[in-house]
Amino acid sequence: MKRFLCFLAFVFAGCGSALAQVPNDPLSWLGRISSAAHKLNYTGTFTYQSGKHVETSRITHLVDANGEYEKLEALDGSPREVVRNNDEVQCFLPEQRLLIVDQFGARRSFPARLPPSPNALAENYRIRKGEVSRIAGMESQQIILEPRDEMRFGHHFWADVASGLLLRARLVGEKGDSIEQFVFTEVQIGAPFDKEKVRSRFTRSSDWKVVNARGNDVRVEDIGWIFRNSIPGFRQVVSVARQARKERGEAYHVVFSDGLAAISVFIEPESGKGVAQSGLSASGSFNIFRRTVSDHRITVLGEVPAQALVRIADGVEMRKR
Repeated sequence: MKRFLCFLAFVFAGCGSALAQVPNDPLSWLGRISSAAHKLNYTGTFTYQSGKHVETSRITHLVDANGEYEKLEALDGSPREVVRNNDEVQCFLPEQRLLIVDQFGARRSFPARLPPSPNALAENYRIRKGEVSRIAGMESQQIILEPRDEMRFGHHFWADVASGLLLRARLVGEKGDSIEQFVFTEVQIGAPFDKEKVRSRFTRSSDWKVVNARGNDVRVEDIGWIFRNSIPGFRQVVSVARQARKERGEAYHVVFSDGLAAISVFIEPESGKGVAQSGLSASGSFNIFRRTVSDHRITVLGEVPAQALVRIADGVEMRKR
């Protein structure tokens, strides 16, 4: 333990100063967790589990005066990488010779699961400290967020006591069941800056297809659709238009978030190839609700209870002209 504390003292410029920054109240802990994910250099391996599905990934996150750089590598199944340079995201799928270019979205990835300013979360979640335990060989403080209504799930976070970096995150259902979980199995905090470590190992040649998935920002007021139903605490954070297919016109993607949970609404012209299935379904940790409105397919999905999706979907209407 003495050697471990001395190591922390070297990495974080003094064991005493690191421990002095440890907050007592849970809301301050959330701010510390949020900051650590974006301001620290770290590299490690983590697992993701939802039901019986388990994936292992490796993440490298580096910071300098120009911003954040990150590489996420899938270690199971087909090779794939996600490389981020500040807000630009590139997804490399070498088996399909495909590169998807997108922008950093509203759904937060591990370990950056919290918004930059988490204080507003107290309006929709009861926040308290839990137990101290060891994860990936580090002392971690548990922070528990219990939803104040039935429109969102709960969250359990475990953060490294010394640095504040999130080591484990669990999404909790209405009955206390685990919906999904991220957890580091090993992590190095304070990794030296080496930009080569956040470059893709795949070389894109001329036969690769490049898909721009970023879309064009639009105002909801201008797209011809109305969202009559709202959910307390959720606000619009994304509204973009994309070309669905050449013959089908534009599709819209609108995202509402409370800072943790995100609800995506996709509005697309019907394909004309039969009647698409409506109603509720699920895919992994996501609930999905579909309905048809004015020859358009409305798809609403998110890691939220089904009633939240139904409420949003039932309020989507085409504006009367």
